[in-house]
Amino acid sequence: MAEEAILGYLAKNEEIGDSGEFAAKHGLNHDEVVNVIKSLHGFRYVEAQDIKRESWVLTDEGKLYADTGSPEAQLFLAIPPEGGIPREELQIKLGPLLFKIGCAQAAKNRWVDMGGQQVTRRVQHVDDKVKDLLLKIKEGQVVDQDNIKALKARKLIVPQTWNGYSLKKGPDYAPQRKKFVADLTREMLQSGDWKNVEFKEYNFNAKGQTIEAGHLHPLNKVRHQLRMIFLQMGFEEMPTDRYVESSFWNFDALFQPQQHPARDSHDTFYLKVPSTTKELPEDYVERVKRVHESGGYGSRGYEYDWSREEANKNLLRTHTTAVSARMLYNLAQDTLKKQKPFTPKRYFSIDRVFRNEAVDRTHLAEFHQIEGLICDRGLTLGDLIGVLHDFFSRLGVSKLRFKPAYNPYTEPSMEIFSYHEGFGKWVEVGNSGMFRPEMLIPMGLPEDVRVIAWGLSLERPTMILYGYNNIRDLFGHKVDLGLIKTNPICRLGL
Repeated sequence: MAEEAILGYLAKNEEIGDSGEFAAKHGLNHDEVVNVIKSLHGFRYVEAQDIKRESWVLTDEGKLYADTGSPEAQLFLAIPPEGGIPREELQIKLGPLLFKIGCAQAAKNRWVDMGGQQVTRRVQHVDDKVKDLLLKIKEGQVVDQDNIKALKARKLIVPQTWNGYSLKKGPDYAPQRKKFVADLTREMLQSGDWKNVEFKEYNFNAKGQTIEAGHLHPLNKVRHQLRMIFLQMGFEEMPTDRYVESSFWNFDALFQPQQHPARDSHDTFYLKVPSTTKELPEDYVERVKRVHESGGYGSRGYEYDWSREEANKNLLRTHTTAVSARMLYNLAQDTLKKQKPFTPKRYFSIDRVFRNEAVDRTHLAEFHQIEGLICDRGLTLGDLIGVLHDFFSRLGVSKLRFKPAYNPYTEPSMEIFSYHEGFGKWVEVGNSGMFRPEMLIPMGLPEDVRVIAWGLSLERPTMILYGYNNIRDLFGHKVDLGLIKTNPICRLGL
């Protein structure tokens, strides 16, 4: 009805000066008229110009005073003409809030005397100007600016903006809206109706609706690429489904002494339930105990009393090297039990580890570790450096440095550094080394077998490749979900 009224009126008249007056005259809802105007303007049937009018309306408090009178007038009328009234009685009669406002305004107008105990009238008659002004505003009458400011200061009125339109015929005006056809159908071709209809124009610049779909986190992208790199290099993935490990596999099997600082609760998360493990290979445990206490294979050991109770303690694994120890032990046992020649192996894993560390922009208590190892005869440190250059070059990281380091279970050991363009400095990205004979030979591996290995966090390379300066922007509860949706599909070099 609104559309017919607007187009029909413009057929006989040049313009509609005010959409509000037009709606009221034709008995139409103005909001409906506005929606129709917007649609007609979009299809160029009309040209519309904005109309804005500022007006004042009463607040809920203002509406109350317009009906019952202002607080100062109510207070004045509650005071007897002669003798006055005690303050406490007047407060009970009006209520605390009305009494407070009324006292302040009536005293300001010099209508009353606020004595120590009694409130009395100073005049015999007053005009409730505030109520009169509120009624005028309610009826749409004009009020001068000084009174508007006074009422606004008392929060009895608020401004209101009315939006409307003035209309003229547009370039494509017609008394009736044309119905455009979107599709050419078989029936139209057979009947010839296509000659008499108007087809809707195609907007070739219009974008399709955004399809919400799953998004891969940068960590998952880099993890997938790393996994592909390992597989391309001939590595076999290790099972990493044990988040809980015993101290034996996490530390002792790696020839890490029981008094090592890493075993302190400040660095490791120990479990309360179950607190200890019940499954350890006893013959292997005995060999590990012996090499810790008295050494062997050219080593003095650590020369202390090794504790089985300490080895039995359960913890959240601090590195995936515990998995590597299990795999190497199983490889040795398969070789011995099946009496087959030793077979070289390449293993890798990418999974979560836990360390009780202080959180900062480069450290978290929970993160992902990448580990790779090669087990073969006659390996050297040169083989390790060559493999690391090959591995990191496939990641797009070409600037590498190595620094001698100490690890209980590798000798020699090297820290791996890469240049971080965002930080503008060299940052540590991993650790590496050759597993010690004290670790390998008790497992049952041949004495001429060497194992080179390296480990790094998943987060550090991702930060370098994607340009993150704070690890908490990448992993954890503070990650922006918009980041996951907008990060690049891949990075050069991966």
